[in-house]
Amino acid sequence: REARVTVGEACTRDVVTCRPQDTLVDAARQMRARRIGNVVVVEERDGHRRAVGILTDRDLVTRSLAVEPDALESQRVGDAMTAQPVTITEDATLAEALQKMRAHAIRRFPVAGAEGQLVGIIAFDDVLDLLTPDLIGLARDVARVQKRERLAHV
Repeated sequence: REARVTVGEACTRDVVTCRPQDTLVDAARQMRARRIGNVVVVEERDGHRRAVGILTDRDLVTRSLAVEPDALESQRVGDAMTAQPVTITEDATLAEALQKMRAHAIRRFPVAGAEGQLVGIIAFDDVLDLLTPDLIGLARDVARVQKRERLAHV
């Protein structure tokens, strides 16, 4: 069932965004208010919002707070974000998303529509939420078969 689910069906469509010129403090406040660990950095191009970066709570700490804590109020998102983020198209499969996550050692990335516009964000947790019921079912089925086999050989 989940093997046929596309990234577009599984992703979060309500993406919290900011612009490169926004302050890090504003971005951090958005993260806190929404209880999230990242914002997608966007620019308007060709009439669409396009992902040009991603800013994570880790970026805030390692690229800003740990480097110039006194300048936090004046630092911009564009200075701390990961530019040119890995993206995936909404018609990709969950298997392709997981493969990309492993290949790039990342847990989340923006989802792009047919024209490159931002349509969502997919995270490892989204994929895990979809697959967990099937994985639990598989584990139960395997355990049941193993138990039957043990009892048959007693």
